[in-house]
Amino acid sequence: MTDQPESRNSNAEADDEGVVIGVEDDANASVSEAGPGGSVEDLKRAIFNVPIEVVVSVGTAQPLIGELLEMGRNHLLPLNSAIDDPVELRVKGRVIARGELTQAPGADNQLGVKVTEIVNMAGLAE
Repeated sequence: MTDQPESRNSNAEADDEGVVIGVEDDANASVSEAGPGGSVEDLKRAIFNVPIEVVVSVGTAQPLIGELLEMGRNHLLPLNSAIDDPVELRVKGRVIARGELTQAPGADNQLGVKVTEIVNMAGLAE
């Protein structure tokens, strides 16, 4: 008897740690890929409708703690970037794109970002 779990899947193999990996047989494929009662397309549509927060990073500052404590109204905190420098769009702390700050069309006094570069998404899966 082995310590590896048994599998009803004839295409499965156990890796070095005894974890069974492989492709489900056709009878179970739709359930394992999409979940019970749903298709893969339904799952994709549901995921695409989930809101996600995008943070626009304009620049950074490294003031001393004493300077932060002395800040008051109208204090100017200089950043490490110029007004025309690209901004970074981040999701969960990862840069996904870069762009330029601009006024949002059709909206008074509202900022927007014109995307100028998309980061290679292959590196985001790591």
